[in-house]
Amino acid sequence: MRRFLALLSIMTLLCSASAALAAAPIKIGALFAVTGPASFLGEPEKNTLELLVNEVNAKGGIRGSKIELVIYDTGGDVTKAVQLANKLIKNDRVAAIVGPSTTGETMAVIPIAEKEQIPLISCAAGIKITDPVKKWVFKTPANDHVAAEKILIQAEKMKQKNIAIITVSDSFGSSGREQLKLMAAKRGFNIVADEVYGPKDTDMTPQLVKIKSAKPDAIICWGTNPGPAIITRNMQQLGLKIQLYQSHGVASKKYIELAGTDAAQGIMLPAGKLAVYDLLKKNDPQAKLLKEYVDSYQKAYKVEPSTFGGYAYDGFQLIAAALKKGAVTPAQIRDGIEKGGRMVGVSGIFNMSAKDHNGLDLSAFEMVRIDKGDWAIVR
Repeated sequence: MRRFLALLSIMTLLCSASAALAAAPIKIGALFAVTGPASFLGEPEKNTLELLVNEVNAKGGIRGSKIELVIYDTGGDVTKAVQLANKLIKNDRVAAIVGPSTTGETMAVIPIAEKEQIPLISCAAGIKITDPVKKWVFKTPANDHVAAEKILIQAEKMKQKNIAIITVSDSFGSSGREQLKLMAAKRGFNIVADEVYGPKDTDMTPQLVKIKSAKPDAIICWGTNPGPAIITRNMQQLGLKIQLYQSHGVASKKYIELAGTDAAQGIMLPAGKLAVYDLLKKNDPQAKLLKEYVDSYQKAYKVEPSTFGGYAYDGFQLIAAALKKGAVTPAQIRDGIEKGGRMVGVSGIFNMSAKDHNGLDLSAFEMVRIDKGDWAIVR
């Protein structure tokens, strides 16, 4: 009898220990540019991640474990992003990191994630983040070469063969410029003007005057706000009636607000389906998820979500999918993301693999046109 009671006591202790272990929280870190010039990226990313984690924890967590979220504001600063990445890994001991918000920050943080072997799911678009593939690095925005190709396919349809490009001189702009030139050469376009502007420039009239003299059929601008909005206004001031394309880097209503409804009229750009979720066909595989995201975000924050918030949404869902399959350690989470198979997200339908740590293709974008201050799908 004593042996039985002793055995029962040991079993009870073991079960209690197992339950406590199963209930241990899982720490997820995040690096977002919540303040500073890139806050239009970081703020919706932070809001979205907090919203998702609150929803998950309210339902008991994942496999009995609550998610403990540690978010740091990088302010869009590369040096600060590096310092905070080290803090997340060495002090907070997170199992994975979502972010940073920008390409420059991400490229600076990648060596840390690789060295420390922590999964990093970037919310930035630069192709060099995942090409070539880095073992511990993934990203949720579609690669910029996909956006470039989407624009050029539209330009082909409109018989616009002579193209001018104007790109910002940061990591995002440099990558976009490189991909535009490669894609243009591949598809038989002529680049008749190639201008660059600085991230803090407030007047791009000189570059646009040069572009005007080259007589292009269309202009492609590659950057993030406020630069593209300034270029849009400058074109209106100069009376330039040339078709302007923007990159996916301005796919939010903030761009229209900064540029002005009149100046932005008729501009086209590739945008994630979230921007036009209410215009999608009912059988679109993303339609239901997008509406749910919009509804929950609006309820929580009283404003519409942006495609940038969607990048954080997908980053967390990739991690959550791995956790639901039993992943706990950073290595298990990394493997779970890479081998996760098809996942319908806000930014598109992901198919990660050992050879592709982005997993999105042309279907991630809709070509949209700005009409009277709102988006319309280009059919």
